Amino acid sequence: MKSSKSAYTNVDDYIASFPPDIRSRLETLRKAIKKAAPKAQEIISYGMAGYKQNGPIAYFAGYKSHIGYYPRMKEFKKELGKFEGGKGTVKFSLDEPIPVKLVTEMVKFQVFKNSKKKL
Repeated sequence: MKSSKSAYTNVDDYIASFPPDIRSRLETLRKAIKKAAPKAQEIISYGMAGYKQNGPIAYFAGYKSHIGYYPRMKEFKKELGKFEGGKGTVKFSLDEPIPVKLVTEMVKFQVFKNSKKKL
């Protein structure tokens, strides 16, 4: 993993900087987000992968012991209970599958919310 958060210019480079086991989980999360929000723009922001469409949708980051997911919403608090890592942070353990169905629901919900914003 690169040490400089500003060293990444795209999500491919960001994901490629991780060991294979973490890279695989990041790709799973990326595919779920892209499938749920095919028109979303992929970005690097805050030193991590992000997606936006009429506003932010979600961010994710790889760590040694977990995958950090930053969904920017409170509506799924109950469903995210076992994954919570702090305010606005979700931690997906490296020894459990990424909850793709839940991520998909959250992304679609955020895209819908963003579509209702006045631009």
